[in-house]
Amino acid sequence: MSTYSQAGVDIDAGDRAVELMKAHLANARRPEVVGDIGGFAGLFDISAAKTMKRPLLATSTDGVGTKTEIARAIGKYDTIGEDLVAMVVDDLVVCGAEPLFMTDYIAVGKVFPERIAEIVSGIAKGCAKAGTALVGGETAEHPGLLDEDEFDIAGAATGIVDAENLLGADRVRTGDVIIGMPASGFHANGFSLVRHIINTKQLSLDYLVSEYGKTAGEVFLTPTEIYSLDCLALYKGIQSDLHAFAHITGGGIATNTARVLPDHLSATFDRTTWSLPVEMEFMASLGEVPQEDMERTWNCGIGMVAIVAPSEADRAIRSLAARGMKAWAAGVIGDRQAGIGAALEGTYRGR
Repeated sequence: MSTYSQAGVDIDAGDRAVELMKAHLANARRPEVVGDIGGFAGLFDISAAKTMKRPLLATSTDGVGTKTEIARAIGKYDTIGEDLVAMVVDDLVVCGAEPLFMTDYIAVGKVFPERIAEIVSGIAKGCAKAGTALVGGETAEHPGLLDEDEFDIAGAATGIVDAENLLGADRVRTGDVIIGMPASGFHANGFSLVRHIINTKQLSLDYLVSEYGKTAGEVFLTPTEIYSLDCLALYKGIQSDLHAFAHITGGGIATNTARVLPDHLSATFDRTTWSLPVEMEFMASLGEVPQEDMERTWNCGIGMVAIVAPSEADRAIRSLAARGMKAWAAGVIGDRQAGIGAALEGTYRGR
């Protein structure tokens, strides 16, 4: 006789995980959500779209990459879900879309209900920070494909924007100011390089980082900043003078900013306007990472970029500061030369 349990799948543990999740999901709702978690599909009322002239749905999906290995290694699972939300919803807001709802997918080698609940608690917390509803998800047990303590997470979200409010390259002009919003750490990109340095230099995740009063593992797991509400508030404040956003993820500052520029313009960042984060400076030094490679892998201290008309740059910075986001003028848009879409110049400011 063969049973599902003998094959490595524990249905009862899965049911227990769902029950534990429910305690966190109340914080990740919006009034438009119809019904409760547990159905075959999540439902969301989009009647508000009737007030838009030409409503456009926007969608994005992502994961958190090998940052999950850091969480597994130190046994801390309650923050990785925030990374997932950030990586998904902040891609949506780049075009001006308001993230409405999200679903998640968690794959594990073995279901440990408390661990699943910890992961979901982070997702729910992230959704609350983003003003986004968590309308459903899936937990899949993959015995034989993943070791018992291995896991991966992914998510997808849907947003909405009126076509007349769509942000992007067609709005960007010469002389526009690039506003940098600070990253909270490595975010969820470049962890293959981080882990390579950890392994080759035998860096202990228990190493105390005195600047933060935390272990290296805890610093690496600092959740990705969620910018969506700040970005949407900024748009409402300066509207037509906000021309584009760029979410700084894999590929770094220059590559991601170039994605929202027209072919005839380029972005020039002034490194002297901000400091390289302590943890990135340390890891780059420890791993002997060339600056060019570092800047193509990590965010180097900027997690989101806003491109605004020069007349509104100061007001935009003050508006973000009022919300607790200490943004600054990090560069300028100019005519493109030698085919370069975006570049960083100068030397990072010392601390």
